Amino acid sequence: MSGLQAIRYSRGKLEVLDQLKLPHEHHYDQVSTSEEAFDSIKSMRVRGAPAIAIVAALGHGVELHNGSCKATSSEETISYIDSRLDYLKQSRPTAVDLTNAITHLKNTIRSVETTGRDAIIAAYIDAAEEIFRKDTETNLSIGEHGSKWLLENAPTKSADGKVSVLTHCNTGSLATSGHGTALGIIRSLYSGGHLHHAFCTETRPYNQGSRLTAFELVYEGIPSTLVTDSMAGALFATKKAENNIAAVIVGADRVVRNGDTANKIGTYSLAVLAKYHGLKFIVAAPTTSIDLQTETGAGIKIEERKPEELTQISGAVVGNDGKVDVSRTERVATAHQGIAVWNPAFDVTPAELIDAVVTERGVVVKGEDGTFNFKDIMPERWAKVAGK
Repeated sequence: MSGLQAIRYSRGKLEVLDQLKLPHEHHYDQVSTSEEAFDSIKSMRVRGAPAIAIVAALGHGVELHNGSCKATSSEETISYIDSRLDYLKQSRPTAVDLTNAITHLKNTIRSVETTGRDAIIAAYIDAAEEIFRKDTETNLSIGEHGSKWLLENAPTKSADGKVSVLTHCNTGSLATSGHGTALGIIRSLYSGGHLHHAFCTETRPYNQGSRLTAFELVYEGIPSTLVTDSMAGALFATKKAENNIAAVIVGADRVVRNGDTANKIGTYSLAVLAKYHGLKFIVAAPTTSIDLQTETGAGIKIEERKPEELTQISGAVVGNDGKVDVSRTERVATAHQGIAVWNPAFDVTPAELIDAVVTERGVVVKGEDGTFNFKDIMPERWAKVAGK
């Protein structure tokens, strides 16, 4: 498992790695209130659907541990926690992990057998810590299931049974509690001796691929190459046979009931290219990212972000000697500041372009009708929502 940690936690203390300063500087922010958690998520100092849910849950947990709740009854305590969770839910509305975590936490505090403020707060903190702990186990299982499925279904392999893959955005240790989802599959392929090469996209406009995924791959010595988003088609057309490129593997911020998937902007384009070039298109997502309430991608709310993320960029200064000076950061304009900007954070990839959804409970493949059925891997949730 990766030694990188996006989240450091002990009861009463939460530290979140500021990913806007990567790859040149490692700085952890102390998060001790819901407001600080909200700001960390909204500003994308922490990002990735699992990590967002963890920081929100633990951020409020630290706040509670440090005595923020002044309620005198069980009812007032539940009302206070509900209000803080509702506030945190607005930080990144597209990622369903956050919504699912909040729903779970609200249910937990309502099922406490012992009444009173302290018992409810203790139950909340235990549940928030369990979300953090379980995420690592989930990621390791996703890596195992996904690597096995790809090796069994790869359209191309090298003579020694290795494959190359391309990934988009960042879905590794920096987006989760550890190991990662899509990048977790790549880590599992590499540790098993089955990875020839990993390609990662720059992932404009926030450059999570070049800033974060490239950093993780280099950090762990995984053979890898960075490309711009617009190079993927050319890569598949000219390098597929040479490198045995078998799949595009991405994460997900939300997978809805039929398999339509919201993920970082640019994912849809990669799915179209993968289909044309005969590559497998794999979505790696924990079951907490699966939204059975929403029937199709048309029902997903897509977050739109500020224009400056597209027209400006910040980074460490490169000196005349070619060395990066991490003590100096500058913000520069990359476009005319008067141009109109459309900046959706996510797009929706139709289920018909996806070959497999890999979860911690196994791999779900597309049915003959072009959609996915998640009944077997989450029967209780399916029965409550889709089985009516």
